[in-house]
Amino acid sequence: MYKMADKEVTQKVAKILSSNESKFKTVEVSKEVDPTLDLGNLLLIDHQPVDSKEIESRKEKFLQDLARDNVQLLFNKIWELPIEKVENVVCAKLPNGITLLPREKPIPKPKPPTKWEQYAKKKGIENKKRSRMIWDEEARSWKPRYGYKRGKDDTKEWCIEVPENADPNEDQFEKRDREKKERIAKNELQRLRNIAKNQKGGKGLIMSTQFKPTQKKDKERVAKEIDVAKLSTASLGKFQDKLPKEKENKKTGLKRKFESVSGDISGEKKRALDIWEKLNKPNTLDVTKAVNKHISNEQMNSSGRKKGSGKVKNKRFKKGKQATMDKMKGKTLGKGKKRR
Repeated sequence: MYKMADKEVTQKVAKILSSNESKFKTVEVSKEVDPTLDLGNLLLIDHQPVDSKEIESRKEKFLQDLARDNVQLLFNKIWELPIEKVENVVCAKLPNGITLLPREKPIPKPKPPTKWEQYAKKKGIENKKRSRMIWDEEARSWKPRYGYKRGKDDTKEWCIEVPENADPNEDQFEKRDREKKERIAKNELQRLRNIAKNQKGGKGLIMSTQFKPTQKKDKERVAKEIDVAKLSTASLGKFQDKLPKEKENKKTGLKRKFESVSGDISGEKKRALDIWEKLNKPNTLDVTKAVNKHISNEQMNSSGRKKGSGKVKNKRFKKGKQATMDKMKGKTLGKGKKRR
């Protein structure tokens, strides 16, 4: 029963493959002239002669077929290379490239070893990666080697044992903090020395001068700086001592000019006359502005009259108000006189 089922499956697979043979091309590609293969750079150079008439007749189809055949040849050679598994992925080991590719910049040189690397190589010290977590006996748990909540943290100790040869009056907490700062500064200094050593011409330099600007000053810039330094005096370099065969200073910029205390007063007279003419200039009447101002004043007066002549709806209030006004007017006329 199982044999019959296997037979049917194979027949179905063969039928599917036969029906799809016309759709897919074969992986076997043959060329009259063998191409040049550089598997290290995944490069294939086709030396097959090309018929120009065939290209003109079917340009796009010809180029597509040519690209497909060359890629198929390249992949056929890649599948023949030794393979290895990297993180559950099958990878092919590519050989070294044989084609010299042009570079814009030269290949960077390897960095010279640091002082510690040289010492470790000489003593045979290998760089072993330490685990980040350590066992803390007091807390009875695993803690980070450094950083927040680290294990064996001596900065949280409330009591420090004083060494035998130490001064009993010395503050051990302050001494510990000072030594830590000194270690940090020493490591930073060593790091800067390694950077200076790796720089071009950095070997043998003194730390005080190795990080200064290295820009080369040309002749014109030096001469300009000398001129600026000479002009920085109060006399603008007039009484500055000169060196033998020294050239004259190139004075740049404008010098301030002051009027003479005594002498021709024509300039002062002219300025005074100009001020007098501005003060005595007749005022011209702006007719448009005056008319607009008059119209606005009339509108304001008319609006004020309308507000004062409002009708009183309550008649009782009107009579009482009229009586009050009459009394006030009677007082102004005098005693014994009544208003008719």
